[in-house]
Amino acid sequence: MRCVFLSKSLDLRDYLGTEIPHLADRIELVDHRDDGTDADIQMAIAWKPPDDAFARYPNLQAVCSIGAGVDNILACPSLRPDIDVVRVVDPAQAQMMSGFVIWHVIWHQRRFATYLAQQRDQIWRRLRQRAVQEVPVALLGYGEIGQRVAADLAMLGFPVMAWSRTEKPMPAGIIGYHGHDGLADMLARTEVLVNLLPLTPQTRGLLNRETFGRMRRGGYLIQVGRGEHLVDADLLAALESEQLAGAALDVFVPEPLQPNHPFWRHPKIIVTPHDACDVSLTAVSATLRATADAVEAGRRPPHAVDRAQGY
Repeated sequence: MRCVFLSKSLDLRDYLGTEIPHLADRIELVDHRDDGTDADIQMAIAWKPPDDAFARYPNLQAVCSIGAGVDNILACPSLRPDIDVVRVVDPAQAQMMSGFVIWHVIWHQRRFATYLAQQRDQIWRRLRQRAVQEVPVALLGYGEIGQRVAADLAMLGFPVMAWSRTEKPMPAGIIGYHGHDGLADMLARTEVLVNLLPLTPQTRGLLNRETFGRMRRGGYLIQVGRGEHLVDADLLAALESEQLAGAALDVFVPEPLQPNHPFWRHPKIIVTPHDACDVSLTAVSATLRATADAVEAGRRPPHAVDRAQGY
């Protein structure tokens, strides 16, 4: 089976690197051409594909993302309704994301930002230590990654809540919320808010003045979803008013974060370059093989997203 690389921002052949030979025995990976069409292509692997990419492959049946996010593929104007969009599910990625989130939760709980400022000013002053039970953490999104993050935080003793669009069963130690009213109820109990949501029309701009205002005063934001979830000006206002004590931001619009953006130098913001976690190349390869098997058998591929929901 032939599979084409589709990206206007990454060299996907270079990105996959040493995984290419492990696929070559059954999947022929080819580069995208800017002109003409190719009727032999049945699969694609993509990240931010060119706007007209899918028009060039009339028999393409499935496109695989190189990560858990698929919003950049769903937004492509030439994506046809009959093409399955497949995301990567990777337990190692969930573990890496969990470590990133936990680090920032503890950074806030133990007031390390204050200690860092005191070190700079040579101030020796101990702060009251806060028990984990005093710092309720809420997750926006409870998919594979959210479930791992929630379980790890609960194991450390933090009170953990999780919100999803529809009701989901929750294990012991995790309090679940869903829907509009559930979100408001959860935010009123929230000190640390962790955004793990996929980007959809309904979630765009969700991290806004109203959301921050519903949280406990002096709260903290960990933003690892998509840059489009956050209203930048509303975050800056919440920090200025001290409604939020700080924020950890890993995703932005656009990326890279622009050199003159106020986030870079804000004393209450930690900026990382979209590096909270990364999918393993082994998982990408396994997804490609499983998708090829499904296409050849006339089945829907594993982890194909619901196009109507966007995830």
